[in-house]
Amino acid sequence: MFDKLDYLREGNAKQQQAYSALKKLKIYEILHPYKPILCGTIPIGVNIEASDLDIIMEVYEFEKFKQIVTEKFGEMEHFRLKRLMIREVDVMKANFNFDGFEFELFGQPIPVKQQYAYLHMIIEHEILRINPTIKEEILSLKKQGYKTEPAFCKVLGLKGEPYHSLIQYGKVKRFI
Repeated sequence: MFDKLDYLREGNAKQQQAYSALKKLKIYEILHPYKPILCGTIPIGVNIEASDLDIIMEVYEFEKFKQIVTEKFGEMEHFRLKRLMIREVDVMKANFNFDGFEFELFGQPIPVKQQYAYLHMIIEHEILRINPTIKEEILSLKKQGYKTEPAFCKVLGLKGEPYHSLIQYGKVKRFI
């Protein structure tokens, strides 16, 4: 469902705005070799005003990726690019603003459907599909400053480190 952007075109107002911004940038076409997938709160409809557009990708050649991203998006407002280690994995992140959204392009040498951002989104989507009544509670917590995964864990009563706990929950429930 999340592989293509069509679902955004038919979604809520924020999803339609995201679709428009993504299409204007031609981001999926430009970054196609890296198998981009939009993740996070906007695809599953639990976004708040400050929610950004997180696009995850499978990247092995960081210098080539850096060159493409800088060439195509380097002139965007508040463009920044950095390389760092997350969970002992080399990653590259680019951030910029466009058309009312903050974008985060996130590349790491892991297939996109195995990356935490994608797995969290799939788990959260399934939780909301099965129990849509918790959506308002999630949104309320997010408006209070909770990040998405901790908000889901609080609502579900999951203990421990939220990002890991949510993955374990998804495995137990066979969402992933």
